[in-house]
Amino acid sequence: MEWFTLTIDGQAVSVPKGTTVLDACRMNNIPIPTLCHDPALTPAGSCRLCVVQIEGMRNLPPSCVTQVTQGMKVETQNSKVRNARKTILELLVANHPLDCMTCQKIGDCALAQYAYEYGVTGERYQAEPRNLPIDSANPFILKDPNKCISCGKCIRACDEIQGRSVLDFSYRGFDVQVGPAFNLPYNESECVFCGSCVSVCPVGALTEKRMQGKGRHWEIEKVTTVCPYCGTGCSIDLNVKDGKVVGITSTDGEVNGSALCVKGRFGYGFIHHPDRLKTPLIRKEGKLVEASWAEAISLVAERFSAVKKDFGPDAIGVLSSARCTNEENYLLNKLTRAVFGTNNIDHCARL
Repeated sequence: MEWFTLTIDGQAVSVPKGTTVLDACRMNNIPIPTLCHDPALTPAGSCRLCVVQIEGMRNLPPSCVTQVTQGMKVETQNSKVRNARKTILELLVANHPLDCMTCQKIGDCALAQYAYEYGVTGERYQAEPRNLPIDSANPFILKDPNKCISCGKCIRACDEIQGRSVLDFSYRGFDVQVGPAFNLPYNESECVFCGSCVSVCPVGALTEKRMQGKGRHWEIEKVTTVCPYCGTGCSIDLNVKDGKVVGITSTDGEVNGSALCVKGRFGYGFIHHPDRLKTPLIRKEGKLVEASWAEAISLVAERFSAVKKDFGPDAIGVLSSARCTNEENYLLNKLTRAVFGTNNIDHCARL
């Protein structure tokens, strides 16, 4: 592998050929602000917030789409660069709703973070505020187009991660919007509600509907675990407040990256559902009553033994589950063939 040596803010660093300036900076803990960039998506260079100054270049190039060259000299924090970034942020907030106190994204909003860092108040430029309708008809995603900064991350996530290509830009200039074709509501489009667009949105334009008002970002504890819905093993972050799961967000899982399906991201209502079983139930005199695990397992073993004795092993059939791990399915297979003595076992994923 060919390596290039360059200088960033007076610091000599070496990176592989083909590395972008942004990645070179992040590999060496040099902060660069970004809004449209995501490591899992194709670089777009659309927000221009990651501009840097490179010796020999007349303009300030976006670092996310500029590859390093041998001997390159980069400045990331001089006055020219910071003033350019501040101007970009001021233009972004010129017509952006400044309702941060009631916005669900506060504390996790990249635009608010950079506005604070660069001292942007929204007073320099004044533009006509947008008053577009909020899409809240579906049960999962709340879309507020008035907060959209047109970074395009949701479009690329839908196209490149999920392969659905439901979202795109419409109109031009000040009137530009992001959404399904013909600006249809999400629930009338081809959206499958995977929520990938929500996970990459840097502002409050796309948020999870059921997490509204359930807790601020700094009040929520992230507990990484494995999604229970199938055997794929996707990693998820349980969002816990006061001992209760109030939502699920993406984490950087080895199996799934940040991608999740609609069940994995939004299907957490069963966790605290009042009808959820917490103990085994045994039917006695026509009614289900609580029992211990020892009593329940003993009864099941007794009934299976009786069926096998009276009607033979082939009177028993077993259906396994995709929610189980490979190890659990293996043990169920051994139980069926070695203990029950039958080959009548199947798996729900085939149905």
